[in-house]
Amino acid sequence: MSQFKITKDEIEVNEVVKTVIHPHAGAINTFIGTVRELTNEKRTLYLEYDAYIPMAEKKLKQIGEEITSKWKEARVSIIHRIGRLDISDIAVVIAVSTPHRADSYEASRYAIERIKEIVPIWKKEHWEDGEEWIGDQLETTQYPSGKPGKEHLND
Repeated sequence: MSQFKITKDEIEVNEVVKTVIHPHAGAINTFIGTVRELTNEKRTLYLEYDAYIPMAEKKLKQIGEEITSKWKEARVSIIHRIGRLDISDIAVVIAVSTPHRADSYEASRYAIERIKEIVPIWKKEHWEDGEEWIGDQLETTQYPSGKPGKEHLND
């Protein structure tokens, strides 16, 4: 009953966890990514996340498939929020269940790193003294218009 979705709604962590519970799971790892106040010594007021939703959900599912291929008995759900998020709001929840704890930790870490690499989600940071579209989540590609062009949205 895994889920891979982009939402504008607040993420209910326990609801995400419920999607990966099963009798063979001895461990469930949850990663909860939140909006932090300080980034590179700049005070963040809030963030705006946006995404190319159909592609983003496809890529989240791909990450889930990569995990279940590598960790055979894993179950995975990934939910990422878009829209305005204030300090301490939950931006992403990853839940991974596996028979053993080490695998659940490794798979969860794998998921967040892959999200940053391949999922078309971008953010605009709002600071006390300005704002800027940061670009991709690795912060290596800038999108001055706020969104990537078609050249950035390849499968």
